[in-house]
Amino acid sequence: MPASKNSKVHLVGGGIASLAAAAFLVRDAGVPGENVRVLEQLPVTGGSLAGGRAPTRDGGHVTLFGRTFEDAHCVCLWNLLETIPTLDDPAVSVRQEIRAFAAERPTYARARIIDGDRTIADASELGLDARDRADLTRLLALPERLIGARRVDDFFQPHFFATHFWCMWRTTFAFQAWHSAVELKRHLLAFVQEFDRLPTLSGVRRGRYNPYDSVVRPLQEWLTARGVRTDLGVTVADADFSGPAARRLSRLHLRRDGAEAGTVELGEDDYAFLTLGSMTADTAHGDGATVPELVRDRRDGSWRLWESIARNAPDFGRPHAFCGNIDETEGESFTLTTTGRLLLDRIQKHTGDVPGEGALMTWKDSRWLLSLAVPAQPHFRDQEEDTYTLWGHALSGGVPGDHVPKRMHDCTGAEVLDELLGHLGFDDIADEVRETTRIATVRMPYAGAPFQRRTASDRPLVVPDGARNFAFLGQFVEIPEGAAATAEYAVRSAMTAVYHHFGVDREIPPPYHGLSDPEVARSALGTVLA
Repeated sequence: MPASKNSKVHLVGGGIASLAAAAFLVRDAGVPGENVRVLEQLPVTGGSLAGGRAPTRDGGHVTLFGRTFEDAHCVCLWNLLETIPTLDDPAVSVRQEIRAFAAERPTYARARIIDGDRTIADASELGLDARDRADLTRLLALPERLIGARRVDDFFQPHFFATHFWCMWRTTFAFQAWHSAVELKRHLLAFVQEFDRLPTLSGVRRGRYNPYDSVVRPLQEWLTARGVRTDLGVTVADADFSGPAARRLSRLHLRRDGAEAGTVELGEDDYAFLTLGSMTADTAHGDGATVPELVRDRRDGSWRLWESIARNAPDFGRPHAFCGNIDETEGESFTLTTTGRLLLDRIQKHTGDVPGEGALMTWKDSRWLLSLAVPAQPHFRDQEEDTYTLWGHALSGGVPGDHVPKRMHDCTGAEVLDELLGHLGFDDIADEVRETTRIATVRMPYAGAPFQRRTASDRPLVVPDGARNFAFLGQFVEIPEGAAATAEYAVRSAMTAVYHHFGVDREIPPPYHGLSDPEVARSALGTVLA
């Protein structure tokens, strides 16, 4: 039977999945906001969409991931955001603002790939040969059960990994050659409509500010105004299940400041939705003079909670498949906060890209595989006057750089900036840029975890068969045909959980399939596979 509207619902984790679930509970299921509680162990909600002031002595700003959205793919996300008002105008929804900003500041990268001699490459020359196209076609055609737990590089020859296509695809989504071939296939199918726009990233959609200020904060304020309670600094350390095959969740065990903080007993009509795992668990920060630590001992409770839950039933997943090899899943990003427009103006002069229109530029021959984005300014709502921010990442930080003879993972922020300046080649302004720039570095042990090789049973269903009062949310649940490392995937998990348990009589928007549109299929596949 559907849950009662008077049920109390506990949402474990404060990422976009839990926040979306809270919104669907209030908006679509009619649950009173005061009956919904979000439990988050960090001092801020948002998960991988979080960003703001850097928690280091240098100050400045920090962004964890360069999260962007796409019109056709983000059907559940848009469904959510079309009813969430912006912070500046309650008559304008977040969805409307994103649409308006795309028209005002359309993305069209003119320097998507930069060669080793600092010249801008023709990114439209994808570089695929006949064998590459055949291998892509084969991967797209194979059923997932036949692909299994194989790696991306099990399906392609070395030539493929030297193409512009792979360079652009992997740096846009943060894929590695050892990642899941199934997950690559899912992302290719989810974004097939972007194939012919890949060189310009013109299908990218962004908020006026960073994802936290543009999406998370308006959503959080909407929830708070409706009575939803958010408890920060609270870790759910364990969960008790009861009944045959652990089909009912009866108790949550809480910790605060490292000490036990009691339990939450779930009544007969109460529910708990638990976010499993985390891409941002154990994130460590560095600044101009320090190196971010690589945390290997799981101080964050996200993975330990899933490991404990998984012991209760065989269909609760296998977390070790995703968090068991940090050397394969770790990632590092950086944010520059500069005083004055010197660096932005020089980049614009070199690339022709106005801040906010150029998306990602990648130095494809750099040993770190370094990428940089210059967003529209201000990128943060509290950004000081005459201050500007840039964001970047590297996918091969475990080797010495081209201009700094150290692994990125061993570099201070100042050394990361030196490597970037070396690739930019702006020697005449380098010293001034160093003097006017604060840099925040971020090391994330599980940044690539959603892409790890897996079997069909390694991720649990959002609602396991027979689950009476619980569901699983986030990037590490199984949603058929979904692209795991997207906000859309997390929001879809939330909608699925709420609509199932609360009997919401509304259709969940079906996933977008570009291949079902003959025009899209003809254009996109013609670009890559013809």
